[in-house]
Amino acid sequence: MHDIVIRDGRIVDGTGAPASHGDVAIDGDRIVQVGGKAGPGRREVNADGRIVTPGWVDVHTHYDGQATWDPVLAPSSWHGATTIVFGNCGVGFAPVRRQHHKALIDLMEGVEDIPGITLSEGLKWDWESFPDYLDALARLPRTIDVAAQLAHHPLRVYVMGERAIARELATAEDIEAMARLAEEALKAGAVGFTTSRTDQHKTLDGDLVPGRYAEHEELLAIGRAMGRAGRGAFGMLSDFEDEAAEFGWMRQVAKDSGRPVWFLLTDRSYDPERWRRLMNGVRAARADNLPLSAQVAGRPVGLTLGLGTSLNPFALREAFAATAKLPPAEMLARLRDPEMRRTILAQDASPRLLEVLPPLSRQIATRWDRMYLLGDPPDYEPPPESSIAAMAERAGVSPAEFCYDYLVGADGGRMVYFPVTNYVHGDLEVVRELIEDPHTLLGLSDGGAHCGVICDASLNTTMLCHWVRDRTRGPRLPLEYVVKAQTSETADFFGFRDRGRLQPGLKADVNVIDFDGLRLHAPQMIFDLPAGGRRLVQHVDGYDMTICSGTPIFEKGAETGARPGTLVRSSDG
Repeated sequence: MHDIVIRDGRIVDGTGAPASHGDVAIDGDRIVQVGGKAGPGRREVNADGRIVTPGWVDVHTHYDGQATWDPVLAPSSWHGATTIVFGNCGVGFAPVRRQHHKALIDLMEGVEDIPGITLSEGLKWDWESFPDYLDALARLPRTIDVAAQLAHHPLRVYVMGERAIARELATAEDIEAMARLAEEALKAGAVGFTTSRTDQHKTLDGDLVPGRYAEHEELLAIGRAMGRAGRGAFGMLSDFEDEAAEFGWMRQVAKDSGRPVWFLLTDRSYDPERWRRLMNGVRAARADNLPLSAQVAGRPVGLTLGLGTSLNPFALREAFAATAKLPPAEMLARLRDPEMRRTILAQDASPRLLEVLPPLSRQIATRWDRMYLLGDPPDYEPPPESSIAAMAERAGVSPAEFCYDYLVGADGGRMVYFPVTNYVHGDLEVVRELIEDPHTLLGLSDGGAHCGVICDASLNTTMLCHWVRDRTRGPRLPLEYVVKAQTSETADFFGFRDRGRLQPGLKADVNVIDFDGLRLHAPQMIFDLPAGGRRLVQHVDGYDMTICSGTPIFEKGAETGARPGTLVRSSDG
């Protein structure tokens, strides 16, 4: 008798093969049968009218701190993720010396908008080295599997101290130490290394991150260390000011290390042809047999803006900023005062406040044509006629007036949506081309990050709802293709060979999904992080069951309380 039999489902096995109907049987933590009629099970799950898929393998999250105290890691786990990878964008918490705890917290808060008060309260810091950090992760019982990458910025601070924070160049001795520690981390189980070279990433004070201008030799040395370890993927985010130079050193890392190399790629409004040039660079590398890929998002990287979020269109005006620290009810009352309204609307964005923001986020002050009301369910491909600029014109008021009155209306909890990247042409056709490109990897859910302004951890669900079922403004994508993109493709890229497919002998990570009933809700702000820290979360209907390692962890959206999740080390894949 099997432990679990999932009966009569539409099986989408993660390989890209056509869906088929039949049973999936599980014994212990392994799949033992896929298709056909399985024998009896101790637990029988009726999947008639449902799709059965592997659990999602989400390779771009920022739960580096939260994973040390929170076993559930929602909202990613609510949305069918059974394996997540963090340590992205060069930020993390290991290795670390005691005197730099606050610096790394400030860095994470500035770059990823994770409340510093929450990190100060939640982090136990029962580690110094990266292997120690992995051991700390392994000690916590958890709902889903986690994997960690070594992040460049804490590594640099650990080796160079204040010189790294001041963005000084590394000496030969510094580079040797970083390479040695990178090799140690990979051999201990890190699944990759990441860095960032972008002005988008700043500390709370507006300073650039420690590795922003690291010389190529520093990165090449770490790449060679990865080659010696024979493990992990090398990832980075760059502004690509000098595209030839960036591709030059990335190609060299790929050549020297033999390891997969990836960079984040989004479509940006200031340079609409940028994505094509960068993809041409990827294709040129592939033609030379170099393992270079672009990691892409499946929807716009969009800001959720309201009175209670980290940003809103008026937060850059001095008069509004003066109300930001008031209790919510008092703040709302002040904003509804006619004189305060006139004062705020008469102001422009403050250069002082603009300077602290990353360059792309500054557009929220002026681009009303790219701002939309956030519905329930949210529309992540809204048409131009639903922009605030268009709605204001129809109402006969200015966009600023329209947006202000909308945000302070009702209970003050309304929000608007601003696609920062991946929405240059007002639709998702570029995103579709990127998703379909054979040299891209689906990612950038950013689960656990940007707690006060972005909620993209629902990306896996969006891929099914929008791209497979609901899209009306262009071609849709096949179900089998989308499932493969967020299961076997992401698992294989990071060397997780035991998951990502529904096949006998592989790990029993499974989703049973009511595809027709799958529905995203609007993001909402909650205050459940340590020290009352806030975060945007997004609920979902339609996941009948999520199974990790053969154990149901969610049923009809409710957590079962089971803790089958583990730390996935690079040597395990």
